Amino acid sequence: MRGSAPVPDPTPGGRRVRITAGALAAAALLLPLLGAAPSTARPSDASPAPETLQQAFATAAAEYHVPQSVLLGVSYLQSRWDAHGGAPSVTGGYGPMHLTDARTALAGASHHSEGTEDPRGDDARAPLRPAEAKLPDTADLPARLTTLPKAAELTGLSPEDLRSDPAANVSGGAALLAAAQRDLGAPLSDDPADWYGAVARFSGADDSATAAAYANDVYEVIRGGEERTTDAGQRVVLAARPDVAPETGQLVRAGLRPAADAGTECPTTVSCEWIPAPYKEFGAGDYGNHDLGDRPASQSIRYIVVHDTEGAWDGVLNMVQDPTYVSWNYTLRSTDGHIAQHVKAKDVAWHAGNWYINAKSIGLEHEGFLAEPDAWYTEAMYRSSARLVKYLAKEYDIPLDRQHVLGHDNVPGPTAGTVPGMHTDPGPYWDWRHYFQLLGRPFEPTAGKDAALVTIRPDYATNQPEYTGCETKGVPCAAHGSSEVRLYSDHDEKAPLIKDVGLGTTPTTGVNDLSSRVSTGQQYAVADRWGDWTAIWYLGQKAWFRNPEKNPTAVPASGRLITPRAGLESVPVYGRAYPEKAAYPADVPAQSVSPLPYTLPEGQRYVVGDQVPGEYYYAVTFDDASHRVVVGKDLYYEIQYGHRVAYVRAADVTLVPSGK
Repeated sequence: MRGSAPVPDPTPGGRRVRITAGALAAAALLLPLLGAAPSTARPSDASPAPETLQQAFATAAAEYHVPQSVLLGVSYLQSRWDAHGGAPSVTGGYGPMHLTDARTALAGASHHSEGTEDPRGDDARAPLRPAEAKLPDTADLPARLTTLPKAAELTGLSPEDLRSDPAANVSGGAALLAAAQRDLGAPLSDDPADWYGAVARFSGADDSATAAAYANDVYEVIRGGEERTTDAGQRVVLAARPDVAPETGQLVRAGLRPAADAGTECPTTVSCEWIPAPYKEFGAGDYGNHDLGDRPASQSIRYIVVHDTEGAWDGVLNMVQDPTYVSWNYTLRSTDGHIAQHVKAKDVAWHAGNWYINAKSIGLEHEGFLAEPDAWYTEAMYRSSARLVKYLAKEYDIPLDRQHVLGHDNVPGPTAGTVPGMHTDPGPYWDWRHYFQLLGRPFEPTAGKDAALVTIRPDYATNQPEYTGCETKGVPCAAHGSSEVRLYSDHDEKAPLIKDVGLGTTPTTGVNDLSSRVSTGQQYAVADRWGDWTAIWYLGQKAWFRNPEKNPTAVPASGRLITPRAGLESVPVYGRAYPEKAAYPADVPAQSVSPLPYTLPEGQRYVVGDQVPGEYYYAVTFDDASHRVVVGKDLYYEIQYGHRVAYVRAADVTLVPSGK
């Protein structure tokens, strides 16, 4: 893949490096015990009465002498009080308290095989999930992955009850908190301020920074209060306690190792460690697994790309440290939100499958599985990720919107041939609406009801479009909340789905088929309205989605629009904003400005996310002395074209205010 010849965009999976069969096999051996995705099977028991879970918290708090606010706060940070139907998380956590039982979760794990819909397309990470794994004794697993067996010992409840019965699960969490408090030599006080050390220990973290960050988040929840209806229809309320000031000095007695945050680029409100990705030469002009740079001095950073790992923490860290593998900037752990940084912001990681986006972005990998809706992301990880993104956005002047905070599934193919192989993570089960609330940028209406733009914003919990292929190709996935909305060719759910000509396939409801889906936070120009239906311009077509007034899936918005310049029947659409040929110096091979298999027809309008100059980062050798940033005079608009963003030349279009 390397050499002195002009280097086109990387392979569809974003790997600017040679991946050999031997490297894949070696990486497979390094996968952790949780490298396989947990089962999505849900028990068939009827949901409990609406007040049952609230009462379970009260009962467990009284029985184990734990302040109810502490128990509720810890549970909220773990699961937002959801039970996920008894299905385990990516780290083998069960129930509202996220009690971990990794051995059981792995024993019941499902595996994607040949012929099923792959959650990462052509990604080299997908094949690394083992078909078999030897199961060691539970004692060989980290303590953070084995809290449920300990809860069973403390309560006398069976592991099965702790996994499947929310009330038993809450009791197990209360017992663990009480045991941690006793281990610290502290009294079972009724004052929540006295439980900081026990809460920190509950996180399972082995370092003081991660434990403190976790405990601080719990107490933030306690002070602010929370209330919500869970995935089982349970209404749970935690009354605000703004006066609670925890005894943070208790953490000293927890016996945790010091933080190892030297060299990291993280906010002080999260725990972060430096685990570097290697910059290594292989010979014959080849190297891995990132490029040295000088951002933002040499070129701006405009995007943050959200990924999921398709593997568990330890194995993922092994992979990013493999010089023959790809790289990304940060990995986030599910259990407690701990962060590992691998590539400095000044350098360019190979994570997005589009070299233009790589050169302009920072990539965040979140421990999780796209096609496993109940391999759930914890609230701790969502909050830690949001803090990191806010920090990066402020540091590098990145707008906090869905045109700049992208999922990997929003990154366009750089060329026509790469479009079918682009990735689909973090997928329909990532909660963008909640994520942007944590970012302090909730998706609110910004215009009147007849606005020319809409922001996609379904209710995550109740929005449950059918997906197939989570376990077996064509078989429906378990019903689950989703950030995404289905698109049809007419205002009728029996009408054909919208087709993506770039994929060249018949659209399906497959969990990885993005051809006819829009995602929360994305904005589109309104093309038509019909009763409870709204049409938008999407992939050069009029695409319809249900948008009833009483339960809207989109809200009116304001913004900038573009349309083809007068006299043009259509204009080309690009997957990268590269400079014109004349901009390249003699020692940098000019890159082709090749259109994607799409057009923007006259009369259609698309929402503008940014205006950027054509830019190309030339980095094809291990010696960074030859690296160049080429900036052209041609300007581009980044637009929301389909499910992914795209680019059009500013000279080809006219900017239109949304009010016209």
